[in-house]
Amino acid sequence: MTTTAFIVGTATTPMQRRDLSAEQMAHQVVAEALADAGLTPGDISLVVVGNATAGRLLDQGCIRGQTFLLDAGLTDAGIVNVDNSCAGGSSALHLAALATQGGAGHVLAVGVEKMWTGDRMETLAGIEDGVPIVDREFMHGNWENASGSVLMALNAKWTLEHMAAWGTTVEQVAAAAVKARRHGALNPHAQFQSEVTLEEVLASPAIVPPLTRLMCSSFTDGGAAVVLSAEPRAGAPKIRSTTSRSGNGSIDYHDRLAQTAAAAWAASGVDPGDVDVVELHDATAAEEICALESLGFYAPGTAAAATAAGDTTLGGKGVTVNTSGGLVARGHPLGATGIAQVVELVAQLRDEAGQRQVEGARLAVAANTGGMIGSHAGTTDAAFIGIHVLEAG
Repeated sequence: MTTTAFIVGTATTPMQRRDLSAEQMAHQVVAEALADAGLTPGDISLVVVGNATAGRLLDQGCIRGQTFLLDAGLTDAGIVNVDNSCAGGSSALHLAALATQGGAGHVLAVGVEKMWTGDRMETLAGIEDGVPIVDREFMHGNWENASGSVLMALNAKWTLEHMAAWGTTVEQVAAAAVKARRHGALNPHAQFQSEVTLEEVLASPAIVPPLTRLMCSSFTDGGAAVVLSAEPRAGAPKIRSTTSRSGNGSIDYHDRLAQTAAAAWAASGVDPGDVDVVELHDATAAEEICALESLGFYAPGTAAAATAAGDTTLGGKGVTVNTSGGLVARGHPLGATGIAQVVELVAQLRDEAGQRQVEGARLAVAANTGGMIGSHAGTTDAAFIGIHVLEAG
């Protein structure tokens, strides 16, 4: 009989720092997550590690987890490495949850990413490694721009399409960025901890119009970890469902996200209207609006106005979005992001989130996406989407 995976320990690094190595961040979050769980390294039977860029940026193409955790005391645990671009964290957690449900004992899911190396273009290339070479060539041939990021050009394309289809305004997109920074200012681990105004967002330098600098996520160093157990504990949230999908270029990204969300709602038995807080993949402020609609929290064309009205912020009347600050404010350390989302949600479900606590939070959702596929053929599908539905203990 399948068991339940409970989250018994969590940890995350401060994401405003650039002075820590991948090894230091990995050791920190593993030690802190184990301490939170009341376990020792010897209690762990399996470790699943998510990382995206170490092969290119750190010259560590294989056995990344074994290298990063060499001195962490995990002497008897198997270490499995996952490389799924921006969704390495949710991929690692998906596998860790399945292993826990299958009787693997105490399982550790870790994500770590070192992105600040002093070579901006090489980091951009590391991010673009999450796109097949044929699609990269297409993107650079058609979407090259002054920012150097063809993936931000893709996000700008989606933004303009949403504006044309639904009348979404640049001010509404900016409102999502203002909300993200407001929440990030309450998170001591966030990369950016200062609030910004609507005017500041709109006046910040253009990345790819209509997206400005303050609407976009940034390079981030960071790590996060969770400890899973099949043994229930008082107050430990459980993973109600773990859902994953990979695209093949047959449909567009937001259709794939909607498809995956429908599967997650069916697997969890939860309706979007029941959810108290969601951590979603806002690579840009505009993507937050699109994702809210694709995930089913808002009907198409309605999330922008709701965001501008304050419905998605702390104390708003809708689902509370990205209390951590999201990718825009908390930061986006690719392979760690999906686990960092869950660390934030566990704090919410334990009633330990301090000033950013959602009152009475009982159900939470993490949605993490990674990689793009199919641009050269006329679609831009998601390479991987992971959605986790969590319930308070």
